[in-house]
Amino acid sequence: MAAPLSDGERRKQISVRGIAGLGDVAEVRKSFNRHLHFTLVKDRNVATPRDYYFALAHTVRDHLVGRWIRTQQHYYERDPKKIVDGWQVEEADDWLRYGNPWEKARPEYMLPVHFYGRVDHTPEGVKWIDTQVVLAMPYDTPVPGYKNNTVNTMRLWSAKAPNDFNLQEFNVGDYIEAVLDRNLAENISRVLYPNDNFFEGKELRLKQEYFVVAATLQDIIRRFKSSKFGCRDPVRTCFETFPDKVAIQLNDTHPALSIPELMRILVDVEKVDWDKAWEITKRTCAYTNHTVLPEALERWPVSMFEKLLPRHLEIIYALNQMHLDRVAALYPGDIDRLRRMSVIEEGDCKRINMAHLCVIGSHAVNGVARIHSDIVKNSVFKDFYELEPEKFQNKTNGITPRRWLLLCNPGLADVIAEKIGEGFITDLSQLKKLLEFINNETFIRDVAKVKQENKLKFAAYLEEQYKVKINPSSMFDVQVKRIHEYKRQLLNCLHAITLYNRIRSDPSKSFVPRTIMIGGKAAPGYHMAKMIIKLITSIGEVINNDPYVGDRLKVIFLENYRVSLAEKVIPAADLSQQISTAGTEASGTGNMKFMVNGALTIGTMDGANVEMAEEAGEENLFIFGMRVEDVEALDRQGYNAQEYYERLPELRQAIDQISSGFFSPRDPGCFRDVVNMLMYHDRFKVFADYEAYIKCQGRVDQLFMDPREWTKKVIRNIACSGKFSSDRTITEYAQEIWGVEPSATKIPPPNLPRD
Repeated sequence: MAAPLSDGERRKQISVRGIAGLGDVAEVRKSFNRHLHFTLVKDRNVATPRDYYFALAHTVRDHLVGRWIRTQQHYYERDPKKIVDGWQVEEADDWLRYGNPWEKARPEYMLPVHFYGRVDHTPEGVKWIDTQVVLAMPYDTPVPGYKNNTVNTMRLWSAKAPNDFNLQEFNVGDYIEAVLDRNLAENISRVLYPNDNFFEGKELRLKQEYFVVAATLQDIIRRFKSSKFGCRDPVRTCFETFPDKVAIQLNDTHPALSIPELMRILVDVEKVDWDKAWEITKRTCAYTNHTVLPEALERWPVSMFEKLLPRHLEIIYALNQMHLDRVAALYPGDIDRLRRMSVIEEGDCKRINMAHLCVIGSHAVNGVARIHSDIVKNSVFKDFYELEPEKFQNKTNGITPRRWLLLCNPGLADVIAEKIGEGFITDLSQLKKLLEFINNETFIRDVAKVKQENKLKFAAYLEEQYKVKINPSSMFDVQVKRIHEYKRQLLNCLHAITLYNRIRSDPSKSFVPRTIMIGGKAAPGYHMAKMIIKLITSIGEVINNDPYVGDRLKVIFLENYRVSLAEKVIPAADLSQQISTAGTEASGTGNMKFMVNGALTIGTMDGANVEMAEEAGEENLFIFGMRVEDVEALDRQGYNAQEYYERLPELRQAIDQISSGFFSPRDPGCFRDVVNMLMYHDRFKVFADYEAYIKCQGRVDQLFMDPREWTKKVIRNIACSGKFSSDRTITEYAQEIWGVEPSATKIPPPNLPRD
C-alpha cells in the first residue's frame, strides 16, 4: 500500500490533477497500449516519439468522446514565422502532414458554398444561379470544460472541390487545367491570412470569409430545424424563435457577411418576409469591434462583390437604403451625416464599409476594454451611437486561468493554492485573498523563488535555442505581441540603444542587468513591421557581441512567437511592456497574462492597462506618457518629430546610429525607411513619449534593486488580476448580449444514467 501523500506533495499535483482529471490510471495505460498496437500498428520496439504522442492523444480522445456525445445530447434535450539573417521569412507550416488525432471529419454534413454566377429575379422569388460550387467539409474538435463533464464542439471547415470536376478535360489530356480547377477550389482553406497587398490575395481573403460564413450558417439552420440530437430531417419551419435559440457573435468584421447571408437564406430560400427577416437577423447578430485603426476596418471594393457575391451586393444595397432612409427622416437635410453613416463609400473606387454593416445589422455593439468602448462610442461610430445609444456596451477581454496560470506556471499555482485553496481556478476573483499575505515574509520568499526557477528554466531554453548565454539574475524585460507600428516596438528599441550607449560611455558604472526580449510576427505584406524585426535583430547582433557590455545587457528577438513559447516566457518575465500610443490598443490580453504570472507592467494608459491600473493601483504599475486627450491635443497642434530629435541628445544619438549604419555596417542604408518614418510620417508619435519612457525605465531599475519591495508589488498585481478572467467576460456576453444564463449544471459522465 502506497504511503499517503503529504500536503506539499498533494499541492505539487494541483496542475496535473486539475487539468487531466483522469480516474483509473490502469485503464488509461491499457487504452494507450491498445491504440499503439491496433490503431497505429506499432510496438514499443519500433514506435517513434510521434507514435507515442498519437497513441496518448487517441487515449485522451477516448476519454472525451463519451462526454462529447453526452454534451450534445444534453443541449438538444434541453433545447438550448522563421528569421534568416535578421529578416522574417514565411515558411509553409504543414501542420496536418501527419494528421490531427484531436479532430473528427464529418463528411455526412458536407455542404455546398456558391461563388460568382448571376442573380435572376423571377415571379417565384430571387434565384442565385450559374454559380461555382465549392464543398465545405466539417472537422469537429472536442473542447472539454473544466471538471464538469461538458465537451463542446469547435467546428472547422475545409474546402473541397466537387467530385465531378472536369473529368472530360482530364480524359482528353488537359490534365493541368483539370487539376488547376480543383486546386483553385481547395486553395480557399489552404493558406491562413493570404497577403492581401495584391488583388488575388484580396479576393482569396473575401472568399475565405464568405466560405466560413456560408458553411456555418447553413449548419446553424440545419441544427435549428432539427429537434433531436443527430436528426437531419427538418422539423421547425417557422423562424420566429430563431434569435431565442441562436446567437451569432461577429468577432470583428471578418464574419460580417453573416448579415447578408442570413438575409439571403431567410428571404430567398426559406421565403421569410423581408422585414421579418431583417428583424430576425438583427436580433440574432451582435458585433464586437477589435480595433480603432482605420486601415484595419475592412472596406471591400464593390466591383469585387459584384463579381464574387452578386446577390449579397443587392442585399447590402437594399439594407443600406433602408438605413439611410431612417437616418434622413431623423436628420433631414444632413447630407454629410448620410455620407458618414452609409455602408457604401463613394469615390474613385466604391467600397463596402463592413464595420458599418455590422453596426446596422446587430442588436449589440461592444468594445473590448472600457477605454476602447468609449472611443468606439465617441469617435469611431459616433453617429451610430447618437442614433442608437442603447446598442453600445463594453466587454473587457479576459484570459483563461487554467492555461495561463495553472498549466503554464504550476509552481506559482501551487504557492497560491497553499495560501488560499484551489477555488481561484474557477473563480479568479478569489486571488484578492492574497492581499493579506503581501507582507508575509514566507510568501514573499516563495513567490520570488518560483519566479527565479522559471527564469532559470527559460534561460536554459534560450541558450539551447538561440545560442545566447544570458544572466538569469538580470531583469527579464519582455515585449511579445504582433509586430506593428502602433505597438511601438521601436520605442523599446530606442531604450535598448540608450542603455547600450550609457554602458559604453561609462563601462565602470553600476547598471541593473537586463535581458530585453522582443517577440512577434509581422504580416506577410507589412514592410515596416519586417523592417522593425530586422532592426531588433541587428541591435541584438551588435550589443550581444560587445565585450564592454558583457552580461549587463542582451537583446534577443524571440522568433516564431506562438502559444507554446508564450507559455515559457510569460512565467519567466519580470517586466511586461505594454507601450502602445494611448487610444490605439483595443484591449490587449498579453498584459493580463503577464500580470497574473507576476510580471510588473510598464505601459501607457491604453487598452486594458487602464483597468489593470485601477484594480492594482496606478502606483503598482509603471505608467508613463501621453493620455488619450494628450494625443488628441498633439494631433490638433501638429506632431513635429524634429523638435524632439533636436531637444533630446540621447534620442538624437540613437537615431543617428540607426541612420548611419552603426547597427547595419554591411548595409548602411538598411534602415533608411525606418528613420524616415520616425522623422516624418510617424502616426504613433514614438518620440513624443521617449523622454517619459526613459525616465520611467529608471524607476523600474530603482525598484528592481530592492527585491523585497518588487515582489510585494508583484503579489499585489497577482491579487488584483481576478477581474481579467475570461470566465467573467463570457458570463457578461452570455447575460447581456446572448440572453442566456450560465449554468453550473454538471452533466453526468457517460457511465452513469442521464437524468
